[in-house]
Amino acid sequence: MEEYLNDAKTDDINFLERPIIKEYFELLTDIGVIDYIKSLNHEIRDFKSLLVRGLEIFNRDSIDDIMSATVHQISDQFLPSFIAFLWKPIQNREDITIKAYKNYKPADIDLHVDCITPFEAFFKKYPKPINFELLAFQLGNDEAVKPYLELNTEIAVPILGPFGLYGIILIGPKTFKEGYSREELFFLQQLMCFVSQAIKNLLHYDHSLRDVKTGLYNHGFFITRLNEEAYRTRRSTHPSSIIVIDVDKFKDFNDSYGHLAGDKVLEMLAHVIKQNVREDDIPSRFGGEEFTVLLPNTDDKTALNIAERLRLGAAEMKVPWSDPLPQVTISVGIYTFDHKTPTDVSNIIRRADEALYISKKKGRNRCTTWDPTKKETADKTQSQPYIPIVEML
Repeated sequence: MEEYLNDAKTDDINFLERPIIKEYFELLTDIGVIDYIKSLNHEIRDFKSLLVRGLEIFNRDSIDDIMSATVHQISDQFLPSFIAFLWKPIQNREDITIKAYKNYKPADIDLHVDCITPFEAFFKKYPKPINFELLAFQLGNDEAVKPYLELNTEIAVPILGPFGLYGIILIGPKTFKEGYSREELFFLQQLMCFVSQAIKNLLHYDHSLRDVKTGLYNHGFFITRLNEEAYRTRRSTHPSSIIVIDVDKFKDFNDSYGHLAGDKVLEMLAHVIKQNVREDDIPSRFGGEEFTVLLPNTDDKTALNIAERLRLGAAEMKVPWSDPLPQVTISVGIYTFDHKTPTDVSNIIRRADEALYISKKKGRNRCTTWDPTKKETADKTQSQPYIPIVEML
């Protein structure tokens, strides 16, 4: 019994020192009870460790933080040659984002894929970590798996949710040892329950803020952020601005080419808007064919430059469709507000709309800034240079 006490942990010692256990220790040992209890305690310690690791991941508040924490937890157990995350930022689209890590740090990998849809049916049926060569064999889609095999992917871990396959985690071969043991695969499977749920929670939250059709922020989130920015400017010397955008003669697209063509125009314009605003700006679909962009800490001149960039981007936009579509143009209204001007949200939006109306009235395809010094807003489109996005960042 002394030998067991020397090897035992605190919980085991408390159990083994009970008088009745001491009295029948040899019998309990002979029939295997002591060894069984020790194995159970070992499993409990492993699950406690897994729970600590899982909570470390689950409590992160961004997908980047979740990925970083996951990489550290996996790499502490066994150091893979790489770990790559593939996920769909917008669930109803095929577009994916890829982020990879090597030796705990972000790194580039030679993986060129556009979607993860070919794996969805398989992982719905087999929702567990799997050796990638086995997955490739069972999937039977050589074209889909080729880029992953060329990357030397060893394990694939699905991230599944109510809406299907959210993403896949790819794990490369071990850096120092051959193959993954059954215990290590079990560890991955259990850890991925935390990772999958954490990523799903953040994606669901982000999706609740997004317009389904365009992927931009929705009306509700825009109003919330505009209220926050209006409150901030009342106590700051830094102005902020909003841009209101309307597609010119949008009804013609729907009437002449159908609503699906109109939807495609909105999707493409949303992409142009996302590509031409800054990281901290809040682009949203305000409703119908109207879009808004909140520009925190932005003066009227900078706001006009950004608006012009959006206008030119729309004018250069090519919308793929079976029948050639007319060139898309937009009209834009801009309003800049600070602690000296009324910052009630309804007033901010009304003045931006007034500027937009002037753009429409003067022929469309132009930007107009609301001018507080004049009764009528000022059309400044032609007087402002086009500034490439790189100069604004």
